Amino acid sequence: MLNEELDDRSFVLQMNSELRHAQLELLSAHCATHQLRLRYSASDLARFGRRDVLRKSAEAASVLNEFYTAIKRQMSERGNTTLVEPSEQQIAQAVRWLAAYLQTQRAAYLPPASPLDPQSRSSLEPYFSPALLDRIRVLELKGARVNPPDFFAEVRALGFDNLPEISHMDSLTFLDVIVFNQEASHRALFHGLVHTVQIELLGLERYCELWVSGFISSRAHFTVPLEVHAFALASKYLRSLPEQFSVEEQVALWISEDRY
Repeated sequence: MLNEELDDRSFVLQMNSELRHAQLELLSAHCATHQLRLRYSASDLARFGRRDVLRKSAEAASVLNEFYTAIKRQMSERGNTTLVEPSEQQIAQAVRWLAAYLQTQRAAYLPPASPLDPQSRSSLEPYFSPALLDRIRVLELKGARVNPPDFFAEVRALGFDNLPEISHMDSLTFLDVIVFNQEASHRALFHGLVHTVQIELLGLERYCELWVSGFISSRAHFTVPLEVHAFALASKYLRSLPEQFSVEEQVALWISEDRY
């Protein structure tokens, strides 16, 4: 009996490990597709995209949709998918949690962090103010990982399972300190700096309010408008024929148009 229980436990652990790996792959594909959707219309893709790639992508998406929809249906029948809409008090608490997390992580990572190296700073000068580039600090953890916040457990209890995979993200912005779970990349650095500008122009509390409300609406961190804008500007920066633009002006424009 004990051996059967151990076998069952091992089976469940292995299954959930593989499930988490599949989830990360799906999140990556979802993010890549979202970026594609931001830059090109469905009409353009249908007209100019490679038909074999589009066909295979659509078939794969359809199969995955059928598979996970069937699972979701069975979960619903078992009563396991009750998503509770958070109250105003819970939303306010989430905002406080997020703000406190960003502040405490900044305090923890600031001492070992370093200024931008001359080469990175030179490539970023057309896009960010000298004052911000002077102030920013960066840190590569090189083998270590940023730990997710403790409050994630309480958020998951409300049914929000699609929380950011903190330990697997390329970079995290803690106000003016950007931490890389692995080695720094141009995309991750630029993305992180966009968040610094957003926090600077919005203020920390408003930034957290918008992040939380965006996540509640979209249910995925990379479709939160604050994240969408950071992804879009980083992609614009990395184009083969990049154009110069002021990130501060772009963020200020989105604020004035209430796009966050």
